Amino acid sequence: MDQEDRIALFLDYENLALGARDHRGGAAFDFRPIADALAERGRVVVRRAYADWSYFDEDRRMLTRSHVELIEIPQRMGASRKNAADIKMAVDAIELAFERDYISTFVICSGDSDFTPLVHKLRELNKRVIGVGVEGSTSGLLPPACDEFLYYDRLEGVDIPPARGRRARPTTRQAGAEQRPPEPEQEQDRRPQDAEPDRDVDALAVLVAQSVAGLQGSANGEVTASRLKRTLLRKDPTFSESDYGFRTFGELLRHLAERNVIELGEGPAKGDPEVSLPEHGDREVAFGLLRGVVADLGSGGNPVALSGLKNQVRRARPDFSEKKLGYRSFLQFCKAAATAGVLDLRWSPEADDYLLTTQT
Repeated sequence: MDQEDRIALFLDYENLALGARDHRGGAAFDFRPIADALAERGRVVVRRAYADWSYFDEDRRMLTRSHVELIEIPQRMGASRKNAADIKMAVDAIELAFERDYISTFVICSGDSDFTPLVHKLRELNKRVIGVGVEGSTSGLLPPACDEFLYYDRLEGVDIPPARGRRARPTTRQAGAEQRPPEPEQEQDRRPQDAEPDRDVDALAVLVAQSVAGLQGSANGEVTASRLKRTLLRKDPTFSESDYGFRTFGELLRHLAERNVIELGEGPAKGDPEVSLPEHGDREVAFGLLRGVVADLGSGGNPVALSGLKNQVRRARPDFSEKKLGYRSFLQFCKAAATAGVLDLRWSPEADDYLLTTQT
């Protein structure tokens, strides 16, 4: 148990409940998916929710059953009541950060950008911060400030809201030509819901390859799956493998390994494999492709300028991308090919460009 993260959970309940109602078709807020997501990340030792509870009678019972401490913020005047809840929540979080050293992670459940300074201060105190918010009501400033940000709408167990378009379905029998539209309408309603979680796996492959290359070049020691996951979350706190259709991060890595984007080896612990970029295979094929293009363009031993060369490579192979191989730029890819002895690369002041020639 000493290895587990101790988590303190703070809920700006009015922000969450109203955000769920306004942006999820009137659906009621459910605390259980948040509790389940945090249970996978550590041991929650503090659970506090802040609101004027006279407005949330049903929610009070639901939260009490989940052992959440309800902090009462009495009704005052509009913005002053909201500010009172925000200030109380921020003060309690900072106080807990100083008084309870064993708490390593703070979870701020709100989409309000006013909590961004609190997040910065907690991270300054060496605390990990996870944010949780309803996607439609979360400020764009808050997720990048956190170590990890979970959109409530994407959590396991959150029901998909009913499509609004179905309310317009006619209730009375109409002429035969007018009775058929409801069926296509259902397809139209479902399509955005089915397509929303899908993201570009090719773009993900580029991101993973770049991250592995960066870790291998700048850090000491092996790159493990857990270390790579932390790096991806630092780059994009909203990252989740489930958005790409994978159940676990390990399943995602195995998929990329099958595509020869990365290689997996035995790591220091079971379930935490070592991740590396392929030393052979696609990279050698790409180097060969580059050499062939340079040889064709520079027939007779003439040098070929770097400018415009990538377009020529893509004409020969439209799916070429140096980023999939872990290189941040086409120049870096060409330098690697030169280091491997595939061709010569030099800077020419006269041409104001890099010139490439094939080795004889």
